[in-house]
Amino acid sequence: MKKVHIKSTFLLALFLLTCSLSFAQQFKALLFTKTDGFHHESIHEGVTAIRFLANRNNFTVDWHENASIFNDKALEGYAVVIFLNTTGNILTDEQQAAFEKFIKAGKGYVGIHSASDTEYDWAWYTKLVGMMFKIHPQQQTAYLKLEDGNFPGLERFPKKLLWTDEWYEFSDRKADDLHILVSIDEKTYNPYAKWGEKEGKGMGFHPISWYHNYDGGRSFYTALGHIPLTYSDQTFLDHIYGGIYWAATGKGL
Repeated sequence: MKKVHIKSTFLLALFLLTCSLSFAQQFKALLFTKTDGFHHESIHEGVTAIRFLANRNNFTVDWHENASIFNDKALEGYAVVIFLNTTGNILTDEQQAAFEKFIKAGKGYVGIHSASDTEYDWAWYTKLVGMMFKIHPQQQTAYLKLEDGNFPGLERFPKKLLWTDEWYEFSDRKADDLHILVSIDEKTYNPYAKWGEKEGKGMGFHPISWYHNYDGGRSFYTALGHIPLTYSDQTFLDHIYGGIYWAATGKGL
């Protein structure tokens, strides 16, 4: 009887191990949505959408708004950190140092929409993002242009796409090696905006999404994603997942 019990226990353990291996996740992502200033209505829809992408594409996602997660031990288990509509100064000096160490270890960053309206005084972060938010006009419909389809998630992105969003105008580039994926045709909308002494007249060539390798790791950014219903659009979801997948794994190019 004892031998039968031992054998049964061994078979059960082997079965559970096989199951756990069969359902192993591709990678683990940290979704971060802390704000210090404007709080986007679309954060809720964005969290729901990225959880859907995790279930659909077999990766794990943990959602946090508490910046205490930014420490060496906690970040160690993640392959990518996603800043979803973050704003303002959201990390302490110690938390910033932990995140820098994370990227230098070969990990990934994904910035969505107002992630470029975050941590302006942290020079390392502004270079990670690539360009920082300056101003935007009222929400309008315009044409997006696919600049480079050789990136994950853009396989079905049309060369020209009619889209409604909040069109960020950016300040000067903080990094010189940005690979532009999508731009916006400024001839198809009115880019003018004025906030007190701050004025926006458009950028001429106007990038809206890009990626680059940075400080040992990977960075992907898209300025799309202001309007809540954006996060139920399949074209946008493909675009976001492609960025997450590449930033987490370095694969897909």
